Amino acid sequence: MVTVISALVVFGILVLVHELGHFVMAKRTGMFVKEFAIGFGPKIISRKIGETVYSIRCIPLGGFNDIAGMDPGDDEAGERSYFRKPIAHRMVVIVAGAAMNLILPIFLFWGMLYFNGVASPSPEPVLGEVVANTPAAKAGLKDGDRIVKMDDKVINSWQDFTAVVRDGAGHSYRVVLERDGKQQETVLTPEYNEQAKRAMVGVRSDVITEKVGIGEAFSMALSRNMLIIRRMIEGIGDIIFGEAAGEVSGPIGVIQMTGEMAEAGMLPLINFAALLSLNLGIVNLLPIPALDGGHFVMLLLEAVRGKPLGEKALGNIQMIGIACLLTIMLFATKNDIVRIFFK
Repeated sequence: MVTVISALVVFGILVLVHELGHFVMAKRTGMFVKEFAIGFGPKIISRKIGETVYSIRCIPLGGFNDIAGMDPGDDEAGERSYFRKPIAHRMVVIVAGAAMNLILPIFLFWGMLYFNGVASPSPEPVLGEVVANTPAAKAGLKDGDRIVKMDDKVINSWQDFTAVVRDGAGHSYRVVLERDGKQQETVLTPEYNEQAKRAMVGVRSDVITEKVGIGEAFSMALSRNMLIIRRMIEGIGDIIFGEAAGEVSGPIGVIQMTGEMAEAGMLPLINFAALLSLNLGIVNLLPIPALDGGHFVMLLLEAVRGKPLGEKALGNIQMIGIACLLTIMLFATKNDIVRIFFK
């Protein structure tokens, strides 16, 4: 139940923000918006305010703006139709949804940093977290233990501790630790980790949390947002050029991860929502027909040609885009099912 509720809340917020971007810019450029909807399928709640119908529908995985004139054959709104507006106005409306998804995480990160402070690794040789089923856990080490000595080496800092562990694969160290003001001894044997290319014992350092001012928190949130966007774009590029394997998660996988984050706490859930929002914004800007990025490319072609593509050509391109998206969705769903139920 926690998984379902948390997924509905997160998806609902991200979709609301995305569609709100399209809606606000459509209104600002003078377009006629028939309906602003969250979800698909039959309406649950519907109310007309002014000229626009606002609705919540029964399938909460998406949403839409029904803007008059998105179909060139629909000219009921006259000069307020989408296709009658200047190309620049249409471009702004198309990218506004993804832009909102890229902007939202700045404010989520800002709130997290301002209210919870900035965590940095402690230089002290104190265990912040001992991961289950690792050499450290098997040795009986616990969160909060201070490492005093490993064999004859006195440990004065976290760097001293990691330096000993890094090259100690297979060696059984006699560890002196301090717990609740008393010293104890245990035996710790680091194991070589193929991925990290060094020995590890399965612990994380303690952290120091420092409060930051509202301005500094915003600056840090903006920097974090830009860094994550850059890394996501680099990751997509690596996948496209075959330099990295593409592990795609579909709705099932995202819902599962949302539930896991919700169980971990509010902060992990907010952080995950921010990352999901950035991912949604970037993916939507990819030049794939049926996505916002595909619509933007069509507008660029219209600007170059001096006229829009024909209805038949646009229809065919949209069908290709939808087919591509359905293929990716089926592939992602297959990956989710295999990962969740058969591993």
